[in-house]
Amino acid sequence: MASEMPGQDDAAATQRDLPEFDPQALAKELLRSATTGALATLDASGAPFASLVTVATDADGRPLLLLSRLATHTRQLETDDRASLLLARIGRGDPLAHPRLTLNGRAQRLARDSAEGARARRRFLAHHPKAELYADFGDFAFWRLDPAAGHLNGGFARAAELGCAELLTDLSDARGVLEVEEGALAHMNADHADAITLYGEVLLRAGKGRWRLAGLDPEGLDLDRGGELRRLVFPGRVRTADELRAMLVALAKAARAAGRKPEA
Repeated sequence: MASEMPGQDDAAATQRDLPEFDPQALAKELLRSATTGALATLDASGAPFASLVTVATDADGRPLLLLSRLATHTRQLETDDRASLLLARIGRGDPLAHPRLTLNGRAQRLARDSAEGARARRRFLAHHPKAELYADFGDFAFWRLDPAAGHLNGGFARAAELGCAELLTDLSDARGVLEVEEGALAHMNADHADAITLYGEVLLRAGKGRWRLAGLDPEGLDLDRGGELRRLVFPGRVRTADELRAMLVALAKAARAAGRKPEA
């Protein structure tokens, strides 16, 4: 008599073939690379209400939303700030085989004339340039979700619960990077498009196209190609402008060296 039930060998083989599972790294990648998500709010009776929204991230990874007060979800957040946001990587085949991240937390509207509001506007529009057409309309405002926890489903037999500290990027020692982010993005996109192309095509192996930088932080770069966002994680944390400059140069050199190697 066989010692295992039918199908157990196949399941075990499938598990062995899967790449190493790093819940924190995968969750952060989903958080930084998602451009849309399903936002769930609560109506007056406490019943959930889900809607599709566009998403960007603040410097530390907290999701940023541009919401109209005419929308049902916005009016509900003004009454009850509890919310959940589902971010998913959609691909070919079974959608449940692809990773997704659910965040639970509280949302807050950011004042337009505050430093947080100005940063949210800049970062959101860098990820969604077309939103500039309506971002300053009177009924629109930028909101930020402060996640308390996250649930990651990484696909077949892979799940993890993550706390806020595991999801977000610590900025306590990286003021130097935050101060130069806007200028660094403008400079790179204007003068070093070739390096950005190498980041996307060689280091990320994400295909040819017109890549641009949409964001940066102490842990990595957000690369955009026509609305498709990809995350390039730094091999080490950067905290100052000099460290950032050195990292960008090193990545370009690594990409050029890798690009010259013949394919196996």
